[in-house]
Amino acid sequence: MKELSKHPCFHAEARGQYARVHLPVAPKCNIQCNYCNRKYDCSNESRPGVASTVLSPLQAVHYLRALTDRMPHIGVVGIAGPGDPFANTGETLQTLRLVKQAFPDKLLCLSTNGLDLAPCMDEIAELGVSHLTVTINSLRPETLSKMYRWVRYNRRVYRGAEAGNVLLEQQLGVIPLLKANDITVKVNTVVCPGVNDAEVTEIAGKVASLGADAMNVIPLYPAEHTEFGSLPEPSKGLMKKIRSEIARCIRPMTHCARCRADAAGLPGQDDVEAMQMIGQFSTRVVNRGEGRERVAVASHEGLLVNQHLGEARRMYVFEQSANGYHFVEIRHTPPEGSGLQRWAELAGKTLSDCKAILVAGIGETPMRVMQDNGIRVIQMSGLIDAGLDAVYLNLPLKTLCRSEYTRCGESCRGVGTGCG
Repeated sequence: MKELSKHPCFHAEARGQYARVHLPVAPKCNIQCNYCNRKYDCSNESRPGVASTVLSPLQAVHYLRALTDRMPHIGVVGIAGPGDPFANTGETLQTLRLVKQAFPDKLLCLSTNGLDLAPCMDEIAELGVSHLTVTINSLRPETLSKMYRWVRYNRRVYRGAEAGNVLLEQQLGVIPLLKANDITVKVNTVVCPGVNDAEVTEIAGKVASLGADAMNVIPLYPAEHTEFGSLPEPSKGLMKKIRSEIARCIRPMTHCARCRADAAGLPGQDDVEAMQMIGQFSTRVVNRGEGRERVAVASHEGLLVNQHLGEARRMYVFEQSANGYHFVEIRHTPPEGSGLQRWAELAGKTLSDCKAILVAGIGETPMRVMQDNGIRVIQMSGLIDAGLDAVYLNLPLKTLCRSEYTRCGESCRGVGTGCG
């Protein structure tokens, strides 16, 4: 069991002992806050939503390895933007998978507006996310209409009070789901004088009733070139009063450092060298198949490569051993009918530890998705061992084979509905 009290943002007593790192892999956002200006190149500001650069999932895990060598006391790995993790679902989940595989001892944490979280609930629970923050700024749609320019949900853009209703429904709905999965929940509220400062206690009571564990009230940072850029920052007296009031309902967080989306180090004491390191890793070209040692095979019986990927209901997984090749297990492929999502799930989740796949045929779309996820595709027919020799020993195929880039057939569109 991981020690949850090691999270320095959720537990004040851990603040000076355990460092945290935010991996900036989520640049896109699904809402536009009137107080947010997500500039990447402002390294002198410490505020949510700002980062100096953006990393790919693979760049992020390489950066984390190097950073852990420098800071072995990192206890928490989080994703907090610079956009929203669930407006970048693919990047977020792939990063979590890679981090979990490389650092199973680290706590995993996310910070989100909650809008697109619900569809990913099962997966983040399976990945072991232990802490999650949801930003909720009001329970009143008319107030939310003043705080957000627009909200994009299910491919539709909402504005005004309608946007507030859509956002609030999703935010309040995810808290019980998170608690049902034993995830520690913190609610953030940005206090904007004259806008929502009189509503914070109301928010505290509601989220506490839904099961939230803690609440963090954050004073507005008046960012330039935003709608709220001319508002005053809340006084220390006002913030103290609000924290005292919400304490009647929920445990208040009192040591927030308004962390950047690329923060690294102890809260409030971000490491300067880490900022230089992250810039270096953002330009590094990494091998997408690095660290993967297994090979998946589309086969009817586990002896021959004799199935097209679209018709395969299961994959045979092998790995190299001291005595040749070792059969690991059978894995079921995602169900048909989900189009591109089927191939993305197969490559990014089902075969996330595989560096190659042996198939008798494959469509253009799944071919591209496999390669984009670092999985080498070999089209061939014949003994599985011959294909494994090609992967592990770099031997030429001695069986009837096809080019890695040959299309499955002119009629195969790779839409995830199975072979006809």
